Amino acid sequence: MSSPTLNALVHTMRYEADGIVSVEFRPASPDVDFPAFEAGSHIDLHLPNGLVRSYSLCNPSSDRQRYVVGVLNDRKSRGGSRYVHQQLRVGMTLPISAPRNNFKLEEGAERSVLVAGGIGVTPIWCMLQRLVAIGKPVEILYCARTRKEAAFCESIGALAAEKGVQLTWHFDDEKGAPPNLVELLAGKGADSHYYCCGPTPMLDSFEKACEQLGFPHAHIERFAAVHVEAPAATATYIVECAKSGKSVEVPPGKSILDSLIDAGLNPDHSCKEGVCGACETRVIEAGEIDHRDGILTKAEQAANKTIMICVSGCKRGPLVLDI
Repeated sequence: MSSPTLNALVHTMRYEADGIVSVEFRPASPDVDFPAFEAGSHIDLHLPNGLVRSYSLCNPSSDRQRYVVGVLNDRKSRGGSRYVHQQLRVGMTLPISAPRNNFKLEEGAERSVLVAGGIGVTPIWCMLQRLVAIGKPVEILYCARTRKEAAFCESIGALAAEKGVQLTWHFDDEKGAPPNLVELLAGKGADSHYYCCGPTPMLDSFEKACEQLGFPHAHIERFAAVHVEAPAATATYIVECAKSGKSVEVPPGKSILDSLIDAGLNPDHSCKEGVCGACETRVIEAGEIDHRDGILTKAEQAANKTIMICVSGCKRGPLVLDI
């Protein structure tokens, strides 16, 4: 099963850039209250075509009873973004999840540096508004292939100008090359916290740049599943479920999540791609986990305290979960 959903009304749809629309949701009825959210949060849309897709919230986190997401009409869409662009319309209602946050903003940081790549600007824009609202030092680097494909430029530019925020634009077609993040981030300080959301190549470049520059406080948000090689282990293993008392066999090629569901258990889940965090489960005991999610940091994966059961598995037992 999925977590309980909220009934949401599509209140407004707005063109934001080439191939990008924003969608504003409001409660579909007076008895529905939207939970508060923090900068960096996302929600799941349960689309009428049966797909569930996660999108970052981009409106100010001080808003109540209003969620706004930005959706790119992805050329490689498997039906989610295409549905939003072609069939979702103002006045429709659909179930959405409560907000979840795998990209938390450290509001107590001395300084924050925000790096957006394309549609990855959505949580970054939310973070910028929050940091400005609480008076924290922040600067932003906004990268896109072209200016016409960059959403929220006017609003971001206006806020930066009004509040004196350092804003750097990088459009590949104008600069003649992708951004050199080592050059662009150099000198901004090891005490600053760095946040990046964008396509996988940019996230990889960002992580390498922060490592090369000696910046320990680097945070990323992925909106696409991470490609990993085939698992090293191909043997069946057992998952011990501490709460339910069940022992569940997980055969090669099958996920822990699907195996638990087939065994009659109902763990929370949503995307089944390791990027939304709905199925994150506490690990009580583990031999060697094969982490395949796009959420946990390398340090968090090495700690083996939680696992995304929709994509990750076990190379060597035992594996005891709090489920």
